[in-house]
Amino acid sequence: MEWHACLDEYEKLVIRMNTPRVVIDNGVCPTATLVKVDSARRHGILLDAVQVLTDLNLSIKKAYISSDGQWFMDVFHVTDLNGNKLTDESVISYIEQSIETTHCDRSHGFNGLTALELTGTDRIGLLSEVFAVLADLQCDVVDAKVWTHNGRIASLIFVKDCNSGSPIEDSQQIDKIEARLRNVLKGDNDIRSAKTTVSMAVTHTERRLHQMMFADRDYERKPILEHKSELSAVTVQNWVERGYSVVNVQCKDRTKLLFDVVCTLTDMQYVVFHATIKTSGDKAYLEFYIRHRDGILVSSEPERHRLIQCLQAAVERRASEV
Repeated sequence: MEWHACLDEYEKLVIRMNTPRVVIDNGVCPTATLVKVDSARRHGILLDAVQVLTDLNLSIKKAYISSDGQWFMDVFHVTDLNGNKLTDESVISYIEQSIETTHCDRSHGFNGLTALELTGTDRIGLLSEVFAVLADLQCDVVDAKVWTHNGRIASLIFVKDCNSGSPIEDSQQIDKIEARLRNVLKGDNDIRSAKTTVSMAVTHTERRLHQMMFADRDYERKPILEHKSELSAVTVQNWVERGYSVVNVQCKDRTKLLFDVVCTLTDMQYVVFHATIKTSGDKAYLEFYIRHRDGILVSSEPERHRLIQCLQAAVERRASEV
């Protein structure tokens, strides 16, 4: 590790203590690669580690998370999407370097692009209308992510100016884009909840989509189509003697499932102290021991109900990803 010349020895010690240490082991488990992470505990450290693994489209077959005092330790059993161990040295090196630098502010945005955030009521032909408006406003669409859930839509669209190839920074042009897109999203029956925002940076696309859906309160709305065989089972109970709220999630296994659940718990300001994640066939079983960031357990029936709704929504949203 290279140190900046202005850092004193105390600052170097603090950085060492807060930098996650990563060990990747292919010898212990015959069917998966073990990724072991140790670090000082801070809010969001679990999400950072899971995010690195899921961004590589790795499958997390098992995981054990434990936080002892101010120290955080976890072990992930991972494979590639074909069920094989990780043997590519470039992938292994990337995991080590990425997790070890999660204490730094890393950008996951699209450099040189403008991000458009859209939420509203989903309907047939909506995206076609959105893209037609952008073309009319001389916006070149470079990439787009769209989720729909319970009749709502959240979309991140990355654009640049058609003529200059640069990000769109002119305030008048931005106001025009927001107004035109808001009118499209409103349609005839979404006057209050349609939202359009222009941003120059997005921390992490999929985390931002979760945040947008959460802010839109999609979890409170009734599903238009309900497939009972795919519904997730979520329970929340307090273990008062040990000082934890215990969250259990049982659902169909898929890639990025752990990220979606941990992302939601983190953004709802819950801290995961211990967790066990297991998969069997196409089923996943996740158990978390949590507290709110202020140290309080889930303290009321409305809070418990809201947490269950939000976790069910987190599990279900990605099914619509395009």
